[in-house]
Amino acid sequence: MRPLTTAAFDLPDHLAAKADPALIADDEAFFAVVAESLERTVADLSARLDAERRAPGGHGQAALDRDLEVHRLTARLRTLRRFGLDLCLGRIVRADDPEPVYVGRLGLTDGAGRRLLVDWRSPAAEPFFGATHAHPMGLASRRRYRWTRGRITDYWDEVFTPDGLEGHAALDDQSAFIASLGGTRSARMRDVLGTIQADQDAIIRAGSAGALVVDGGPGTGKTVVALHRTAYLLYSDPHLGAHRGRVLFVGPSEPYLAYVSDVLPSLGEEGVQTCTVPDLVPQGATAGPETDPAVARLKADARMVRAIEPAVRLYEQPPTEGTEVATPWATVPLDADDWAEAFDARDPGAPHNEARDQVWDALLRILVDKLRDELGQDGDEDDDDGAEEEFDAYGLAPEDADAGYRRSLAANRELVRAFGRAWPLLEPTDLVGDLWSVPAYLRRCAPWLSADEVAVLQRANPYAWTLSDLPLLDAARQRLGDPEASRRRRRQEAAVAADRLRMADVMADLIVTDDSDMKVMSMLRGQDLRGALVDEAALPAADPDLLAGPFAHVVVDEAQELTDAEWQMLLLRCPSGSFTVVGDRAQARHGFAESWEERLRRIGLDRIRTAPLTVNYRTPVEVMAEAEPVIRAALPDANVPTSVRSTGVPVVHGPRSRLRPVLDGWLAAHAEGTACVIGDPAFRSTARVRSLTPVLAKGLEFDLVVLVDPDGLGDGIEGAVDRYVAMTRATQQLVVLTGG
Repeated sequence: MRPLTTAAFDLPDHLAAKADPALIADDEAFFAVVAESLERTVADLSARLDAERRAPGGHGQAALDRDLEVHRLTARLRTLRRFGLDLCLGRIVRADDPEPVYVGRLGLTDGAGRRLLVDWRSPAAEPFFGATHAHPMGLASRRRYRWTRGRITDYWDEVFTPDGLEGHAALDDQSAFIASLGGTRSARMRDVLGTIQADQDAIIRAGSAGALVVDGGPGTGKTVVALHRTAYLLYSDPHLGAHRGRVLFVGPSEPYLAYVSDVLPSLGEEGVQTCTVPDLVPQGATAGPETDPAVARLKADARMVRAIEPAVRLYEQPPTEGTEVATPWATVPLDADDWAEAFDARDPGAPHNEARDQVWDALLRILVDKLRDELGQDGDEDDDDGAEEEFDAYGLAPEDADAGYRRSLAANRELVRAFGRAWPLLEPTDLVGDLWSVPAYLRRCAPWLSADEVAVLQRANPYAWTLSDLPLLDAARQRLGDPEASRRRRRQEAAVAADRLRMADVMADLIVTDDSDMKVMSMLRGQDLRGALVDEAALPAADPDLLAGPFAHVVVDEAQELTDAEWQMLLLRCPSGSFTVVGDRAQARHGFAESWEERLRRIGLDRIRTAPLTVNYRTPVEVMAEAEPVIRAALPDANVPTSVRSTGVPVVHGPRSRLRPVLDGWLAAHAEGTACVIGDPAFRSTARVRSLTPVLAKGLEFDLVVLVDPDGLGDGIEGAVDRYVAMTRATQQLVVLTGG
């Protein structure tokens, strides 16, 4: 943890007036109390964490509860140690109460239980973010701090009533906030919690029911809102958080996820799953782009995803012809009605490969009943005496007649082969691959396709996966389930049976050699005890798929790029339909002619609300003046936000040969900050200068952007969007290089 001192303020010389003890004495005294409380809290949490780690792991729910408590304590300790005093964002004073309320990243109390910091997500902290001069929310004043390495290097005050003027130093309102926007950028999104604006905070605190669309152009803070809204919902929503539903955050690219990876941990939330759309499917790691626009268009249709269901159902039709099953005791007829009954016994919601075991169990149950009928048995144990020798062959006692019959039937090769043909184990890749290699199969599963469309979807290598295939592979994977699950179950059953046989031998030896007066070893004959001596839980199980869902809430950033088919991947994982949808229709590379409501209703969402953001906090006026005509030439009604700051640095144009001198000059003049070259694949990234395509740069920001050969990015909407996105990544300066 950062060293804690009672002198929290370290103001530069030009802010000497703000260092007046009359203005900061109360804060200094308060921070001394906070420092003492933090030290005590860290010591207490450390002791509790050590105790939890030393405690026995337990089993079942007890083990889960212990793991969750260890995770909770670890996360809170990490946040406290990371921030120290700068947990405090600022303070508010209500018009009807002179006692300041201090707002923090986390809540904090002193030894007597008195509240020192209120969590920024609590209702008591809402005016700190939401109060404006038009709607002061009952405040007399507000103070925000700027922290640098654990010290306050600036603060600014706002007043909302005439009485609020007393005891305040700098009534610069937005100026300090605007100045903070001009700070240098790094490889990670910087901390902006202390400067969340009222329009952003209103969206952050909106309820989770249905789909909330955060619609805004470049620099409006859409990503900031999405991340802070995630932390807020985990804190406040009863359906989310510890012991409840999980949250999934979906971003546009791996560079983007790396850029924002520190935000949620800095807000005290570490349990959110993050991924890109391709990450949801194993084949996404190697899938390439779909090069044929006609194929991409057809596979983007949500109906293609729905073609998976009839494709699977073709493998779930019971046989219409009967057969006979030979057993050591009698030959049993198996007719079409028996097959249909077994198929109907499966759980309707079970994936195909997992339902296979249900059907197999039902089929064996039907055959055991028929075998009893053939043998004239009514289920009494006395009827099973003649089967003792056969049962011994399977390691069973005579009283386990039904188990013996089932074991014999399960070992019948002809029956196993017949069942394998009737309900085969299916691989998702084989199912989808057949669609691209068997035209008749595709026509049957997707009857809306024309003959020409069926033909264009066929390919020589059906397993050459593209990004457009991923929604179908995902739907097949969800519908089929894990093909290894049944195999694992069979291996587990075999292992358990082998353990039982070994245990039976051990018990038999113990009973025979027991020379005690009480013959205590005879109790081992009990079936319940024999079963308890075999630890089935110790057998290996599959690792859980953390991205498979279900999730209680899903956040989708740069959502304008998702196809209807890709949306189905997310809907499968969020049955509640609770989404935060973040995007800008003007940044859709393939066009976005509909409204958000029209698009989302079409893909299957309802209860849709839209929250627009119209202020550009990131991109300077000078850059937006050149970027706006670029996008309006292709999309006249584009939602171009209004920039609120100016750097005074004009956009520079020059020849491509100036790339290296531009970068060298900028690096020499700026000891901190990051730059990005967009449009020159030959340029290699360095420690402070990235080389990205417009697609990979989306959502990121840099102090300097050098756009090379903008006309080479293409024509039409796609080219215009790529140029617009590239230009609006700049927070300080834009350089455009063309020609030689």
